[in-house]
Amino acid sequence: MAAASRRTRVDRGLRASLAITLVTSTLMLACGPVPAHATDATEPDSVGVATDLEQEKEASRLELQSVADEAALAAKALAALEADIAALRSDQQELDRKIAETAARRAQLDQRISAGEQSMTDLSERQEAVRLSLVSRRSVLAEVLAALQRIGRDPPPALLVSPEDALSSVRSAILLGAVVPEIRAETAALASDLKELAALRQAIASERVSLAAALEENAAEEQRLANLASEKAALQEESRRRLDRERQRAEALSVRSSELESVIAALADEITALKQAAEAARKAEEERQRQLAERLERARAFAAVAVPDKNRIMPAYAFSKLTGTLSLPAPGETVRYFGSDDGTGHTLAGEVLATEKGATVHAPADGWISYAGPFRSYGQVIIIDAGENHHVVLAGMEKIKVSAGRFVVAGEPLATMGQTRFAGSAALSLASERPTLYIEIRKDGQPVDPRSWWKDDMSSRKASNDT
Repeated sequence: MAAASRRTRVDRGLRASLAITLVTSTLMLACGPVPAHATDATEPDSVGVATDLEQEKEASRLELQSVADEAALAAKALAALEADIAALRSDQQELDRKIAETAARRAQLDQRISAGEQSMTDLSERQEAVRLSLVSRRSVLAEVLAALQRIGRDPPPALLVSPEDALSSVRSAILLGAVVPEIRAETAALASDLKELAALRQAIASERVSLAAALEENAAEEQRLANLASEKAALQEESRRRLDRERQRAEALSVRSSELESVIAALADEITALKQAAEAARKAEEERQRQLAERLERARAFAAVAVPDKNRIMPAYAFSKLTGTLSLPAPGETVRYFGSDDGTGHTLAGEVLATEKGATVHAPADGWISYAGPFRSYGQVIIIDAGENHHVVLAGMEKIKVSAGRFVVAGEPLATMGQTRFAGSAALSLASERPTLYIEIRKDGQPVDPRSWWKDDMSSRKASNDT
């Protein structure tokens, strides 16, 4: 849209430049060489358009620089996000590895717990077997213990005192000799088993406590790692979304940068084309001025030496030399003079001649018809190039008999008047409703008082004007 708007604006500028050139050329043909500030209208306008395009180009260049800076920042942000994502991926892999190690350690702890429980089961079975063995030998042990208690309370007498006591002692000794070693062995084995059982129970209890603590720590580690993994995954997803947004932004900046580069290149081409067109128009205007000057110079040279006759194609005399010798273009009465109020608050740049209906308008002097045709509300208009940068403007006729480009001599019929006055003088407070002819003489494009050129009744015309 911006590029289309710029192209439309440039096209309008070019069309305006061409229109100004055409109007300038028409005015030059119609009114002779115009002032320097008017002939240079095309070039300043073109320069103004070129200046606007230069400013627009500079603004686009600054915007391109801003977009390039933003693109550089976006590239840095992309690199940082990619580095963050790579680090998060590395952390995620490390967490996955630690989670796998924790799971393996949990499996080993489970195996140790299973082995401890199996060992406890075996020890319990052995304890039960020892207990049953003790229960089965309870009677023998009871007798042995009873005998030992009796011996301890009542020691046997000496052999010389009583033979029966000696026999009892022998019997007791034989019995004790047979039972005590076995009891001692059983007791030692039982004590060893009981000690081993107690040690195993304590070891298993400690192992259970250690395994429970390890399991709890392992569960906490698993939970922590799971939380870290979830957090890392969330960060990685957020970083990925940010990376996608930065990539889209970088792509948009790249597209905008390309558009601005195209716009700048197009503006540069348009500026170059506009400058070339302005230069070509300037050169064409200079060439036209040169040709016009040559033509006028030839016309003056010819007028200086040529014999005036009706077949001439150049003015017979220099227009500046004809003051006080020209006849009015049509018979009539002058009702408004140069410099008087035109009825609209402005001064009149020519004079107004009231004529008769259908009166013939004649050429007041030799010259070329620069323009012949209708003009705004002034009716039919004729502009005569009289030479020496003098032009005679006649307006208000109804019918024109000549065409532009033709050479006419003084007194040659040009047009006829209509039935009413011309619309351009409608604002004038005229008592007469007769047709009016507007006459204006221009020198170097500026209106001058035409009264010094007329020959008929100069004193009365001046008195009428003063009145």
